[in-house]
Amino acid sequence: MHDALVIALSSPILIGIYKDGVLVEEIREDGMSSDVLAEIFESLLKRYTFRTFIYAKGPGSFMGIKVTYLFLKTLSITLKIPLLATDAFFFNQNSPIKAVGKLYFVKNRTTIELEPIESPELIAFSLPENIDLKKFDSDTLPYYGIDAVG
Repeated sequence: MHDALVIALSSPILIGIYKDGVLVEEIREDGMSSDVLAEIFESLLKRYTFRTFIYAKGPGSFMGIKVTYLFLKTLSITLKIPLLATDAFFFNQNSPIKAVGKLYFVKNRTTIELEPIESPELIAFSLPENIDLKKFDSDTLPYYGIDAVG
């Protein structure tokens, strides 16, 4: 049994396949999650039996978060495979994440806030070499961080 971890908050989209918590395959794909997730998972589902799906639930690209959540939630329900999540800071060493303009998301202990930052040190998202499922949460609802403009 394998675990699939998806980070689709920016380009490239990262997908890690884990066996017993160890990264055994890494997929990097440029493009939009709406274009590439189905194609990638069509291949993965033929090669692996999954125990869990995991995703970075935000903050990040609104569309990337939305599409990834809906895609993985649908797979989770139809294949009866649990879906887990965590915030995106887990995958970029807790560095700021671009929001809009000069505003960036930052994580202060347990809260995520918007802060103006002139020249932030941004660290790209990356897949961990090892994962522990206990570090992920069953609260999988997306975190957008900014309300929709109406």
